[in-house]
Amino acid sequence: MSKFETTLRDRPAVRPDMSVDAGLRAFMLGVYNKMGLGLVVSAGLAWATASVTPVRDILFVVADGRLTDYTPLGMGLAFAPLVVLLGSAFLVRSASPRMASLLYWSVVALIGASLGATALRYTGESLASTFLVTASAFGALSLYGYTTRRDLSGIGTFLIMGVIGLIIASLVNLFLQSSALMLAISGIGVLIFAGLTAHDTQRLKLTYHQLGGDRIAMGSATSFGALSLYLDFINLFQFLLVFLGQRR
Repeated sequence: MSKFETTLRDRPAVRPDMSVDAGLRAFMLGVYNKMGLGLVVSAGLAWATASVTPVRDILFVVADGRLTDYTPLGMGLAFAPLVVLLGSAFLVRSASPRMASLLYWSVVALIGASLGATALRYTGESLASTFLVTASAFGALSLYGYTTRRDLSGIGTFLIMGVIGLIIASLVNLFLQSSALMLAISGIGVLIFAGLTAHDTQRLKLTYHQLGGDRIAMGSATSFGALSLYLDFINLFQFLLVFLGQRR
């Protein structure tokens, strides 16, 4: 989570082209493992909300196996992750490892449950193929961010501003229902979250060295790092679905 950087202001600056050591590898492995488990949990919850009829009918309006609308509870669920993330911004500076982990799993659960709508909107085959494309692109971009000696911090602010613009444009398009605007939003979204994947991976390396072996802070950083990469992956997946997904 990018705002975790605010907890590091009092620590000495570190250049982003750090050498790789065993501690860094262990830290990054912990981040990737937590992110990967989050994706598995999200997939399971998406399957449950799309396939378990009583749960599905509470959240979605379905006709002939396709999503046609959201129930009020389903609409609330769709916006709940954004509300939680915005609300958590006030807690990040003082977040304990337990609080950071609770935030991570809360967001994972909410997004996973809301992804049932995506499972009802697209065919299983296109979901699987798009997931593989996303995983391949994410892996390559994250590897670039991990290994490059180029400082990517300069594009971070620009990319975050782009995310804010995407959110605003997406909210506007809820009313306009413009397919052309949706394609434009999705194309820009792919580029923004591709950049964020590399940027956030490099930032995690910087965070590790800034923490200087502080195990408590590193426990929080693992959850916030997993959250950042998880959100990058999920958003990249959803924007790619617009181009690669086949609707039911």
